[in-house]
Amino acid sequence: MASILITCLLLMFIAYFEPTLPATVIEDLANLHPPSNFNTTIVSNCLKNPSLRYCGSSPMDLDAIFKFTIVASHLCNESKNPNCVESFPKIDLRNRPKITPLYLSFTFFWKYCPITILSIDLSNNSLKGTFPIDVLFCTQTHVLDLSHNGLSGDVPIQRLSSVTNLTILNLSYNHFSEIKISDSWFFKRFNSSCFFNSGILPSHGRYKIKAVMLLLGFPLVVIFTLGGLWWLCFRRPDFLPRVLQNKRKFTTAMLKAATDGFSKKNMVGKGDGFVMYRGILRDGTQVRIEIYSNNRGNHREYVEECKVLVQLRHRNLVKVYGWCSNRNIRALVTEWIGRVSVETWLSESAPCWKHRYKVLVGVLKAMCYLQEQWPEIGCDIKTSSLLLHENGDPLIARFRVGENSTPKKIHRFGILVLEMMTDQTLQEEFNGDETGFVEYVKMLYPRKLQKVIDERMKLTENTFDETRQTICIGLICADHQTCQQLSIGQIYNMIIKVHPRTNTY
Repeated sequence: MASILITCLLLMFIAYFEPTLPATVIEDLANLHPPSNFNTTIVSNCLKNPSLRYCGSSPMDLDAIFKFTIVASHLCNESKNPNCVESFPKIDLRNRPKITPLYLSFTFFWKYCPITILSIDLSNNSLKGTFPIDVLFCTQTHVLDLSHNGLSGDVPIQRLSSVTNLTILNLSYNHFSEIKISDSWFFKRFNSSCFFNSGILPSHGRYKIKAVMLLLGFPLVVIFTLGGLWWLCFRRPDFLPRVLQNKRKFTTAMLKAATDGFSKKNMVGKGDGFVMYRGILRDGTQVRIEIYSNNRGNHREYVEECKVLVQLRHRNLVKVYGWCSNRNIRALVTEWIGRVSVETWLSESAPCWKHRYKVLVGVLKAMCYLQEQWPEIGCDIKTSSLLLHENGDPLIARFRVGENSTPKKIHRFGILVLEMMTDQTLQEEFNGDETGFVEYVKMLYPRKLQKVIDERMKLTENTFDETRQTICIGLICADHQTCQQLSIGQIYNMIIKVHPRTNTY
């Protein structure tokens, strides 16, 4: 009765302020103010009926309560209740799309929802958005009809469960989200026709399809995931984060990608049992890839050899990045220096004696480093295998673990010395006959050296003498008997005495 008293009071206010034209709810909310005895009336109402919703708030928001009574008065009449002075049993706004959103926006009204309201009908209003959850403040209601709207999103199952007196709930013809199977118990309280085309009820047929798809899809996802991981780990580990990459170990797929499928345009050299390619790794690093056709022993031995090579650090040795070893391929990946070999340099550039001497000293320094630090590592110091850096430094680019014969290394250096100092046409005449070549130079040494020295060096009297001394060292090293008694360190000491000023580079 307290809410009825308030309504009567408001009706008197409305009649007083607008005797001829009924005011809209918006106008009343803007223009009407609580009468002087409004606070006394509210307190009196709460003493008579403490269950009134605004009685539970402390402190009371009199302004909100007054606005609530204004909206309640208008809404009662809009809902065509027969006698709003006596009772407010229902909210009936069906087919009222212009004013329904307005009344739903008055949160203060729903917060103090009159306890006499037993039915709320908001159907056929083209409402959009989510479930109007404020209506659930009317926990005493028996009927809630939200059918024929465009509502979407989740239905508040837990809040609806608190409306214990609700016996009719109509959510048909909306676009709500499908509920979980575990929540379907709630709707057993109501007739299933009340949820027709609402999107709420789970489709068991659809769930069967989902179950089948899950049963089939999950194994496929696992297979594809494992396949992707296998591809990343064993074929293209360069796509993994850097912290997970083995920077020394390359795969065939990585080398194929780096060389554009081992294309001919990237082939830079070919020799006895190996092919060399220029490649670009995924991070942009240019590399030289040397692929061996004879597989160079078994997998484990080759990997152990490569693990040694990647530790080499010297300015006259190319840096070894890593290796590739499997059933089909053995490869070594080193830094890219360029295509210029010492052989090409000698043939095309006609370098002076001083530059040739610098190359010999650089090669010998690298040999000393290997002999002292890694005596088990041999190297190829043929002019065709030695590379030349753009700054003129020579670089040993090919290695072999297990060749620790010092005399053999010294002999090979002696041949290099003679090849560097003599005429190339003379070398071509011997066509790889090292013994005949060495004997011929030895026969002409020292008086007829002009016949074998490369005249393109344009020697002066001083440089001719230095060239003679260098050739002498070369003949000593190339002699099979003498080289047995020498060390690489001794050869180095002999070489640097020829031209000491050159050895500070």
